[in-house]
Amino acid sequence: MFPAEEALSDALKKRTEQNLLRKLSLVDKRVDFTSNDYLGFARSPVLYQLIEDKMADAANLNGSGGSRLLSGNSLEAEGLETFLAVFHRAPAALLFNSGYDANMGLFSSIAQKGDTILYDEFVHASIHDGRRLSRADAFPFRHNDLAHLEERLNISTGNIFVVVESVYSMDGDCAPLKEMVELCDKYHANLIVDEAHATGVFGRGLVQNLILENRVFARIHTFGKALGCHGAAMLGSVILKNYLVNYARSFIYTTALPLHSLISIECAYHLLADSRDIQDKLHENIAYFWAKINDESKYEWLDSVSAIQSMIVPGNNEVRQVCNKLQEADMDVRPILSPTVPKGKERIRVCLHSYNTKEEIDLLFETIEKL
Repeated sequence: MFPAEEALSDALKKRTEQNLLRKLSLVDKRVDFTSNDYLGFARSPVLYQLIEDKMADAANLNGSGGSRLLSGNSLEAEGLETFLAVFHRAPAALLFNSGYDANMGLFSSIAQKGDTILYDEFVHASIHDGRRLSRADAFPFRHNDLAHLEERLNISTGNIFVVVESVYSMDGDCAPLKEMVELCDKYHANLIVDEAHATGVFGRGLVQNLILENRVFARIHTFGKALGCHGAAMLGSVILKNYLVNYARSFIYTTALPLHSLISIECAYHLLADSRDIQDKLHENIAYFWAKINDESKYEWLDSVSAIQSMIVPGNNEVRQVCNKLQEADMDVRPILSPTVPKGKERIRVCLHSYNTKEEIDLLFETIEKL
C-alpha cells in the first residue's frame, strides 16, 4: 500500500459506514426514468445517420491535435460557434469541452478581488467549484427568493454577478428570470444563466423563450442532455468571448473537441430545429404525469413544469428502500441523498422523456401506490 492510500481507505470506510459510498454501475434495460436524454437524441437513429452522412464528407481526422490556442483550432470549430451565436441570438459563442468546464472557466476568471458573486443556493456543483477559484466575494441567496436576492444586491460591491439555473437539476423548477433581470438592471448587476436542463426541453432555452437575450450577461448551453451529444458553449458578448480565450484556464489548457464532436453538435441542433413534434410529446408526458400526481399520488412531489420531477422521501435509508422497490419493478430511477440535497429533502428523481409511454408512467404510479 502506498503511504497516501491508508488515508484514502479511511475516507472510503467512513463513507461506507454512512451508507453514502458511490459506485459505478452499468445502465440496464429497465424503463428509463433517470437519464438526461429528454428528447431521445442520444439514441436517435435519425441523429446517428445525420452525423454519419456529415462525417463521410469531412476530413479524415480522429482528434483535434491540441488546444484551440495551439494546433486544435479549425474552421469547423469557428463555424460552429458562429452557428450557435446565430441560433441562440447572441453576439458570440465559445465552445467548451463540457458544461463543467464552461462553468469552471467562466466563474474562476470573470470576477476579481472586490467583486461579488451572488448565487442561488441550489446551483450546480460546477458553479460552486468555479466561484471558489475566483478572488471575488461570494454569497448564496435563498432558492428563487427575490427579496433575499435584493438584500444581497444592496450590500454587494464591485462588479456584481448573479448566477442562476433556468431549470434546476434537482428540483426541476424554473428561475423567475423576468423578475431577476429587472433586479439586475436596478442594481447594475450581471445576470448569468445556466440553461443546461432547459436547452431542447424548452426549445432554444428559457432566456430566448422570454426574449431576454439582450439583458443577460452570459448563458451556458450544454449538449450532453436533451441534445444527446457532448460539450457546451458560453454565449455572450465578443468582449466576454475574447476575455475567456485569454483567461479561462479550462479553455486554454485542454485539448479541443474533435471533429466528430463538432459535427455531432451541429447535427443535433439541426434536428432540434426540426423536432417540434418530439418536444410536444415530451410536454404531453409531463402534463400526463402531473395529472396522475393530482389524482392518485400519496407522496409529496415538487412543483415542476420541466422534464425533472422529484418525489420527496425523507431519509437516506428510506429513499433507498423506495428506489429499490421501483427498480425491482423494472424502472430505472435513482435516489438523491443528502448532502447532495438538504437533509429531510431526500428524493426519488424522475426524468421524463419524449419516448416514455403513458403505460410506463402508469406503472410508475401504480408501483408507488403499492409501497
